[in-house]
Amino acid sequence: MLQSASTTIHKWLAQPWPQMKMDLRIVLVLACGSSAGFLALRWMRKKRIRKQILEARSKRNNGLKEMEKAVSEFKQQNPGIQTTSILSLPLAELAEKLKEGSLSPESVLYTYMEKALTVTQKVNCVRHFIPECEQHLQELKKQKQKGLLYGIPVSIKDHIAYKGHLSTCGFTQSLSELQEEDSVLVKVLKRQGANPFVFTNVPQSLLSYDCGNSIFGQTVNPLDHKRTPGGSSGGEGALIAGGGSILGFGSDLGGSIRLPSSFCGICGFKPTAGRLSNSGIRGPIDGILSVMGTVGPMARNVDSLVLCMRALLCADLFQLDPTLPPMPFNEEVFSSSTPLRVGFFDTDGYFLLPPCMRRAVHTTKKLLQEAGHTLVPFTPPSVHYAIDELFFKGVFADGGSTLSAIFYYYLRHYCTVFQFLCNCSSRFITSLTAVALHIQAYRQSFAAEWKKCKLDVILCPVLGPAFTLGYPAKVLTAISSTMLFNVLNFPAGVVPVTTVTEEDDKELKEYQGLYGDPWDKKLKEAVKGAVGLPVAVQCVALPWQEELCLRFMKEIETLSCKGRQKKAT
Repeated sequence: MLQSASTTIHKWLAQPWPQMKMDLRIVLVLACGSSAGFLALRWMRKKRIRKQILEARSKRNNGLKEMEKAVSEFKQQNPGIQTTSILSLPLAELAEKLKEGSLSPESVLYTYMEKALTVTQKVNCVRHFIPECEQHLQELKKQKQKGLLYGIPVSIKDHIAYKGHLSTCGFTQSLSELQEEDSVLVKVLKRQGANPFVFTNVPQSLLSYDCGNSIFGQTVNPLDHKRTPGGSSGGEGALIAGGGSILGFGSDLGGSIRLPSSFCGICGFKPTAGRLSNSGIRGPIDGILSVMGTVGPMARNVDSLVLCMRALLCADLFQLDPTLPPMPFNEEVFSSSTPLRVGFFDTDGYFLLPPCMRRAVHTTKKLLQEAGHTLVPFTPPSVHYAIDELFFKGVFADGGSTLSAIFYYYLRHYCTVFQFLCNCSSRFITSLTAVALHIQAYRQSFAAEWKKCKLDVILCPVLGPAFTLGYPAKVLTAISSTMLFNVLNFPAGVVPVTTVTEEDDKELKEYQGLYGDPWDKKLKEAVKGAVGLPVAVQCVALPWQEELCLRFMKEIETLSCKGRQKKAT
């Protein structure tokens, strides 16, 4: 082939100059024409994308106006609704009043619609209003049997499928593709009487612990608008923390439920992957097998998480998704008062968290000891290996084909590289298998160390307090404390226990991290000036022991509340 090309060139060079000049002109015209054509196509594509974005924003804004109009009409027809009283009720008490009929489902729905509108105007957390919630409310009232979540308005993360609506993951290419049916999660929620009424915002691709995208913009933290609410379930965290939702649903592949919960001062729970259904959930958690993601609830308190899990772990769930183990909520385990043997650590040795987060662990440890529980120091084994070799390689062990397929799904009209990656995925099967085996071995060794220490649960830190906007992208590995339990596939939850103090802020000035490297310095910059913001701890149990993990979370919440009350007096 090279010899043939060389011969052709020599022949061309041997031509008379006038002929060569003509050929060069033709080549230049063709080259210029190709460049102009490419630039024209690029401009047209950008114009089309811009149009899609503007149309999506317009549709979102029109939906919010419809929401506002519906609230206004209801209030005119029903003056005297005690919205403040409704918003102050805990989920369990609200559900009870709805069941007994002392509160109407309409009054609760429109109260939360109004509050959600107020919150999103300040922090941009609602992606879309779900107008079908009004019709669904009428259908709920006709049901003979009232579910555990009867009449409760709930919010759902952008990528949880609801029939006739978008699941964008923050990508423009999904703006014309509506979901054909509800996700299993939405179906079970409806059967239990819940009423999904808004979608919440996410970062593009969901692979971030910030919360903003080019379509719907940046969501900010309701506690401090200069800070992020966390991600990728940041819209949920912001809406719940702002009081615009009493119960919401996110997803968690590396901390995407737990980080927004920590940053926003609410409770969040990541079950064992496979305890709840991921069917109908778009994005990274729907396909990555080595490191498993899952959906989970977010709320203001642990009791709300418990009621939610109790409602979801029902016969309808197991019938709609028969791949799940038929394990109803274990009331005996959750209600037990047997003292616990708790392993604890204030650093995983991979990334040293700010002083306030480590203080929270030791303060909570003391409260647990005073309550009669046994606290045992625990060193998580081989965390560097778990994060560097297992988490990242587990996510990309298929050569990135799962993730590239997601990107390709949304960007296939614009970038052929993703198609190339998808076509090449077969060469990474050996790597995928190897990483899966290594992850399984690590889970077994971690569980063996757990059993050796005779632990029931673990108390450990979670990343926080809320970062200043723009910093999550600069400090990716700071989330090792949550990533670890995705590798392990252990249930884990977050409970706020205190706030950042002036003393914490002073100690932060001396913070050097583990290595004093640029990432440690960026973390210090990200969290400075956070006095008064919430500080949480993380609670962990062994796989399939969600009820024990929730019981531990409830114990910590109760003791922390008593501790604050005692300190106040």
